[in-house]
Amino acid sequence: MTSMQILDAGAAGAMADAVADVAGSSAVHAAQAGLHSLSGHTVTHGDVRIAVATCGSGPAIVLLPSLGRDVEDFFPIAPLLAARGYRVVMPSPRGMGDSTGPLTGITLHDFANDIAAVIAHEGSRPALVAGHAFGNWVARNTAIDHPDRVAGVAVLAAAHKDFPRELRAHIDGAMDVSLARDLRLAHLRAAFFSAGGDPSPWLDGWYPDVARAQRAASAATPVAGWWTAGSVPVLDVQAANDPFAPASGAHLLREELGGDRVTVRVVGPAGHALLPDQPAAVAEALADFADRILPKNP
Repeated sequence: MTSMQILDAGAAGAMADAVADVAGSSAVHAAQAGLHSLSGHTVTHGDVRIAVATCGSGPAIVLLPSLGRDVEDFFPIAPLLAARGYRVVMPSPRGMGDSTGPLTGITLHDFANDIAAVIAHEGSRPALVAGHAFGNWVARNTAIDHPDRVAGVAVLAAAHKDFPRELRAHIDGAMDVSLARDLRLAHLRAAFFSAGGDPSPWLDGWYPDVARAQRAASAATPVAGWWTAGSVPVLDVQAANDPFAPASGAHLLREELGGDRVTVRVVGPAGHALLPDQPAAVAEALADFADRILPKNP
């Protein structure tokens, strides 16, 4: 079934109400309260060790962070998803936190193997794998390489194939801690945040060395081999003000992969960072999609 819906901040209010009993009526307060229920474990396969943060119970939604960033970006939405009846699984990429593993001579398929091992640790049921920006490339590879582990893929603020390459300079500037604070904020505004958004929280949380390894792995992995995400259902959560994916191309992924596979949700106002701008709207889109594809009583 094909669908396309635009969510603004007000439209996500129902999601905040769903967790009002956790900590008042604010989704932010609810998210903060929900963090107290986070737990962690590690998953090892071969010479790779992946640290995993989790909360909630039910079918698994696996959240993969953006280039050079760790799973803390998902903490505002994790308890909201848990409140909808899902187990939220957040694996830290190799080289971040307590996750370790080779970062040279690898491809996106290696990152996908890490995620498949994490899903296998959760049990026999396939998961919804959601990737933010760079993370969606890993999510799609996981669906291709391990179709038995993936029930669906959600791409969050996914860049178009032909996104303006000059935006990479803004990514590099945003994560360069040697630059002046004001200059880094300017880079963040140019690449990641919509007008009125607060980029200051994203001054922290960067792993430049890992970002370089992730870029190298991407360059070593032909796009044609993973772009389709196999044959699973796909949720395309678009940020309404994303320079990596202008609104003029909102139809592209659905047309390319097929209207029977792709559901589009446009969230705004929001830039490429998406999660800090609209946590409740993103959580609502993911939970609604998961309700369709993840049986809670198999």
